[in-house]
Amino acid sequence: MVFTVITVSFRAGEKLKNTIADVLTQEYSDYEILIKDGLSTDDSIKLLMEELEGRGYRNTSGNEAEEFCYEKVEAPRIRIISRKDKGIYDAMNQAVDLASGDYVIFMNCGDRFYDTQVLKNTAEVIAQNPQKGIYYGDAYFCQAKEIISQPKEITEFVCYRHMPNHQACFFDRHLWDGKGFDLDFKIRADYEFFLRSYFEKGIRPCYLGICVSSYEGGGYSESKENRKRDREEHRKIVVRYMGEKKANHYRRIMIFTLQPLRTWIAQKSIFAGAYNSLKKKLYR
Repeated sequence: MVFTVITVSFRAGEKLKNTIADVLTQEYSDYEILIKDGLSTDDSIKLLMEELEGRGYRNTSGNEAEEFCYEKVEAPRIRIISRKDKGIYDAMNQAVDLASGDYVIFMNCGDRFYDTQVLKNTAEVIAQNPQKGIYYGDAYFCQAKEIISQPKEITEFVCYRHMPNHQACFFDRHLWDGKGFDLDFKIRADYEFFLRSYFEKGIRPCYLGICVSSYEGGGYSESKENRKRDREEHRKIVVRYMGEKKANHYRRIMIFTLQPLRTWIAQKSIFAGAYNSLKKKLYR
């Protein structure tokens, strides 16, 4: 079983180098790393190349324009592709098209695997529970300094509320056959893809039972100016896959259960520990 760890970047600075260095600590060896860069004008790619050469990797591609391939005996292959794209989701689509792994996971610049056993443990769960399409786990939210627990089963209501962090999801690469992320959605394309897989393809994701990643948060979708668009895209997606009546029903449940307040509590480190501990007990 081969994994492709995908990192898309644009002027990421040292965060790109740090994320790739972390991925290379995985004890499971059957994976590749694919970096899709959007023609960055900073030193991020140069810093990464210097890091790889310092680790004994050698550029075997002979291509100094668009694509580099770094290889090392008995070590994961690392590919760097620098091409123009239309944003993060277009870059992710391009990367999947180039991936050779059975499963892909997207690690943003600055994110890390939670520990060195993640790929090994994931491979074991997939072997025991084959052909589920999507495998997901928990994620450590650095801002709150807490692990964000996920439910053991993804129901329709869970789909309405959220999808697991994409940094904590392993996707069957063939889910991109025909159509990948919908570029009409600038913030919620990964959410739309998850719901499309669930409702149209009948995918029932499998819970891994481990913490997969540590993620920074504070990204594009979480900025103040994009929150309105985030809500609008969420509404459009849930109505598309659930219908307006069911979407309205779930929305009322969220209002009555004080969802905005609970989200605020979960993101504050002073409250997050107790809140997530309670949520974990409810999920189990």
